Amino acid sequence: MTYRIEEWLKNAVARLGVLSAFALAGAATHATELRLLTHASFALPKPLLVQFEKEAGVTLRITKAGDAGEMLNKLILTRANPIADVVFGIDNVLAAKALGANVLDLGDAQASLPTVKASGMALTGSAAISLPAGLLPVDYGYVTLNYDKAWFAKKGLALPRSLDDLAQSAYAKLLVVQNPATSSPGNAFMLATIGAMGEDKAFAWWARMRANGLKVAKGWSEAYYTEFTHSGGAQPLVVSYASSPAAELFYSKTKLIEPPTASLSLPGGVFRQIEGVALVKGGKERAAAIRFMEFLRSPAVQQGLQTEMWMFPAVATVPRVPALRHAVEPASHDSPSVQAIAEQNAQWVQRWIKVVLK
Repeated sequence: MTYRIEEWLKNAVARLGVLSAFALAGAATHATELRLLTHASFALPKPLLVQFEKEAGVTLRITKAGDAGEMLNKLILTRANPIADVVFGIDNVLAAKALGANVLDLGDAQASLPTVKASGMALTGSAAISLPAGLLPVDYGYVTLNYDKAWFAKKGLALPRSLDDLAQSAYAKLLVVQNPATSSPGNAFMLATIGAMGEDKAFAWWARMRANGLKVAKGWSEAYYTEFTHSGGAQPLVVSYASSPAAELFYSKTKLIEPPTASLSLPGGVFRQIEGVALVKGGKERAAAIRFMEFLRSPAVQQGLQTEMWMFPAVATVPRVPALRHAVEPASHDSPSVQAIAEQNAQWVQRWIKVVLK
């Protein structure tokens, strides 16, 4: 997820900025420093980061630059004097913008990743999980609706079966979404509606939702932890992730058999996010950066990220961890083309603001 993408429970300190995985582990430092730029939700088990540093002979300096969009903007603003050697978190929404800004080192990327090539893992991943050349897919997830099981059971209200249902009076004031201008999942959800219905019909639906009492939050944390009924708010439906119920169960302080929430994947309400890693143009330590890209595709990392970032592994041969058994993958998803997103996303966001907020 962003993704994600916005952070989960244990990533509350992510916005502190620059972290040294080596310092966190208390290990000896190396003379060579590898600079990683990423979004605030990046997280991997510390032992894996320490192992990478030891085997690669580097100190990994991790700079977390807020939301994925903020991260890319920072990369663009500093392209004359790059602040990183490798970047993680550019996804299928941001890929065209990153490539257009010429901040990624494409080079002969396939030849630069011998382990990936030798193992048959194409640089752009499988046909299903792919990103533009130069970006190596690492994980993927789904932005979709989540609902509070207890609330719907108590009210005896049937779940909506379509986005059109949500615009009916029976579901008035029940949904909270994130503002796409300030939130990655909010943007993704908006894009899903456009991909499914087309621009004009999608914004007509958004207008109906506004009239039906749609609640708008600035970001995911506010929507999920303040407005969602499961967290004490007033809305029993929230835009979140397909993996959110699994995380709820995983972090629960009480012994639960089933998560208290569930995902609701309605046609037109699901967006698949694919996150990747890439070399930064003008960055240093190219060999170590390539090694880090391979590291993110390793089986240990592909398993570890599942309960750290709550995303699915991009490498198809890596099994799902048991904690993700309650993360139901939607059967379908919708999105405009990558090129359409690159060319029109900013205009769509402004139109959304005009239709929903003004």
